[in-house]
Amino acid sequence: MTAVAFEHTAPGTVEGVLRALDAPGRTVAPLAGGQSLVPLLTRREVRPDVVVDLNAVSGLAGIGIGPVRVRIGAMTRLRDLERHAELAAVLPVLSSAAARVAHPHIRARATLGGSLCHAAPGAELPAVAAALGADIVLRSARRVRSVPAARFLTGAHTTVRAPDEVVTGLVFPRGGELAYTFHEFATRGDSGYPVACLCLGLRTADGAIRAARVVAAGCGPVPLRLPGVEARLTGRPVAGPHPGLVASVVAEAAGGPRPADEDREHRAEVVGVLLARALADRAGTEER
Repeated sequence: MTAVAFEHTAPGTVEGVLRALDAPGRTVAPLAGGQSLVPLLTRREVRPDVVVDLNAVSGLAGIGIGPVRVRIGAMTRLRDLERHAELAAVLPVLSSAAARVAHPHIRARATLGGSLCHAAPGAELPAVAAALGADIVLRSARRVRSVPAARFLTGAHTTVRAPDEVVTGLVFPRGGELAYTFHEFATRGDSGYPVACLCLGLRTADGAIRAARVVAAGCGPVPLRLPGVEARLTGRPVAGPHPGLVASVVAEAAGGPRPADEDREHRAEVVGVLLARALADRAGTEER
């Protein structure tokens, strides 16, 4: 099967992109790395009138590390997130999560903004962006606005981005009291599709958890923060024991102790196991 006919345009500037996107009455699809859009076009699951290619636009890629914030252009390739030494020192969880996406050939083309806009329910980077409190910057011909990553995704493959807007970048706060780690279970090992992901932030002192942030992906259409699980962990020893931890994750992430959706329950249970393993790893690190 081949894509339906569409008009292709490749502006060289952001302003040119915004003019192309401002097309009332026409369906316009931005093309970033193409790792998600091209298969959808080929299967005719999307049928745009116009495809706006972002790959020739200057100024949409790059990693800028400041004393308070980290700014990353939307067209930054995942491979660059994975390999950027300074980023790995400042936001190691972002680099490690990027390294878990698919396989190297995909990461060489896929972009941070594209991953966020594709909004796959189990995707790694939307979960990390939400956990870290990132802001997503969108621009149209009429305005520039920032949306918290936790509110950017509205459902499976849907976001708050308006048809005339383009994501220009993400802004991450650096520092903070929590140390984050990323954990994932995927089909076919590290290069497969994620079944469930966990981004865990902890602040510990004297072997105990003083603050926690738990964000899961794969248990629903958007990344889920689990405040009940966070409260359960706070004040407990990192090394445990943590009786009932998996059950508490399932109850919160799957919508109750006996959810009707068995697949969601299974994925929530995977998150619970990932969390238990993450706590064991953290305890072992602190002991060393």
